[in-house]
Amino acid sequence: MATTPVSTDEITALQGALAAEYAAVYGYGVAGAYLSGQERGDATSDWQGHQDARDTLTAMIGKLGATPVAASAAYDLPFAVESAATARRLAAVIEEGVTRAYLAVVAVPNARVRTFGALAMQGPANRAIAWGAVPAAFPGMTSDPAAASTDR
Repeated sequence: MATTPVSTDEITALQGALAAEYAAVYGYGVAGAYLSGQERGDATSDWQGHQDARDTLTAMIGKLGATPVAASAAYDLPFAVESAATARRLAAVIEEGVTRAYLAVVAVPNARVRTFGALAMQGPANRAIAWGAVPAAFPGMTSDPAAASTDR
C-alpha cells in the first residue's frame, strides 16, 4: 500500500498541536495547584493525558523526518489563576486551545494525518465541556449540550 508523503503544511499543523500539548502540560500544572478532591484528580488525569499526547506527537513528527518543536521554559497564562474557579476556567481554555490546534491538523490533505487529528481532537473537545466551556458542534458531535458526553 502506497502512502501519501507528508507536506510541510502537515508538519506545521502537527508542530502546532505539539506546541498546544506543551502549553497544556504547563497550564495543568498551574490549575492543579488550586484544585482539590475529584477536580484535582481530573486535572491530574488530564495533565497525564496531555503528556502522553505530547510524546505521541514528538515521536510522530520525528518519524516523519522533522525535528519536533521544543517546549517553552514558561507560558503566559490568559488570566491570573487565583482560585478553584479560575483554575477550572483555565482548564477549559487549555482544552479549547488544544482542540483548535488539532482542528488545524484535521484540515490537512493527507488522510492519515487528518484522521489522526480528528480522533485526537475529540478528547480535548469533551474535556473543555467538562471543565465548563460552552459546547460547540463539530462534525459528528451533537449540538445539544445535554447530550454531550462528560465524565465529570
